[in-house]
Amino acid sequence: MVRVLFVCMGNICRSPTAQGVFERLVEEAGLADQIQADSAGTHAYHVGEPPDPRAVEAAGRRGIELSGLLARQVTEADFLEYDYILAMDEANRADLLELCLPGQEHKVRLFMEFADLEIREVPDPYYGGRQGFERVLDLVETAAQGLLRHLVETHGLQPLDMGASPAASKA
Repeated sequence: MVRVLFVCMGNICRSPTAQGVFERLVEEAGLADQIQADSAGTHAYHVGEPPDPRAVEAAGRRGIELSGLLARQVTEADFLEYDYILAMDEANRADLLELCLPGQEHKVRLFMEFADLEIREVPDPYYGGRQGFERVLDLVETAAQGLLRHLVETHGLQPLDMGASPAASKA
């Protein structure tokens, strides 16, 4: 089982969106028994709360369900449990590295490293309008496809239909 943790500041906008998008791709690829995803925040601002309604609405327009998720804060145990701990931006990456258990730093990366784009961070849409949430979804969808390709190639996973999977779409 490959475990992925998506992380933003409060775990109500970017990271639950990434979790929802990625889980849908994993399910479509038939890899749900081999890949597990979760999300968390570096801060405890919204622990126990559902995702921001604007994130839920934007994701829903694309057929992605976020309403069952609840915000939580990153714990030390996450650094042992997860294989990939993917920050949405440099500030959260730095916070993760401060919390990180010794020897686990290699797991902490920027999520956008998996996108074939020059953009390195997923911008926080919290203080903006609807368009910010759409932009987050665009970036997250691209990075999630790249992450799934990476996991398939790196871990030797076999999607149900290689011809239709995100792993094969770049071939």
